[in-house]
Amino acid sequence: MSNLLGNLANNWIVNADLAKQLLEQEATLLDARAPILKWFGRLPPAIPVTWQEFSQSHFPHKGKIIENNTVLTQKLQAIGICQEKPVIVVADSVKGWGEEGRIVWMLRTFGHEKAVFVDGGYRALIKAGINRVKATNNPPKIGDFVISRRSNWEIRRDELTAILGYENLVIIDARERREYAGKTPYGEKRGGHIPGAVHLYYKQLMDRRGQLLTREEIVAILQQKGVSQSTQIVSYCTGGIRSAWLTCVLTNMGFNAKNYAGSMWEWSASPADRYPLSVILSRAA
Repeated sequence: MSNLLGNLANNWIVNADLAKQLLEQEATLLDARAPILKWFGRLPPAIPVTWQEFSQSHFPHKGKIIENNTVLTQKLQAIGICQEKPVIVVADSVKGWGEEGRIVWMLRTFGHEKAVFVDGGYRALIKAGINRVKATNNPPKIGDFVISRRSNWEIRRDELTAILGYENLVIIDARERREYAGKTPYGEKRGGHIPGAVHLYYKQLMDRRGQLLTREEIVAILQQKGVSQSTQIVSYCTGGIRSAWLTCVLTNMGFNAKNYAGSMWEWSASPADRYPLSVILSRAA
């Protein structure tokens, strides 16, 4: 496995064939699909997870990760996460919300250096030859992973406020166009977008099969948004899920990217005079 592991330190995304090889060498597989999508079959030997079980439970902080490292370490060990063993995360990249990216971003932020998600998600892994099975009740073996948090890929609300307007900063709103314009379909207290943010719906970087566009295509899209290799990027969405996926993709490509996990749930519930929002009034916009 050593040769394969050498590719994981800087790569946050793997293709289905490499994921299959890692699984054949006993990597840990996490199925991050939403519970309703898991009815379509479980991947062996996948451990079902949801991003919510590692996040704060009360609005408006539901997008933010639990602060207590001891609690989080216990949760991760309980699902079999080990310090040195690769973690492969899969979700439904077509019907999902970027859950696989949220879990990988979270694990990397916690200090796990071998957490990756599968390009093309569940469908790609099935096509690569991982067969579906009925769910079993066999509990995973207890892992030994201990959290050591890193700030490289995370930014908090007041940290973001402090750098608003910086020349080399690009803030990306990873939500749907209607949300960026001012609609509040997912419980936001106020509508609009963080001032100066550009819109880039995260699924614009995927094809219809849920697989990533080529590097050249993604770079061209980013350039249109004013993003270069030297740009500091901060992404947000509603609760830091879609933006975590985008942060994984950008980091995997070598960009300097951070996820604002509190995102619009937190920002829109904060005082409007300190945390303003911009709204698109023109229908044509």
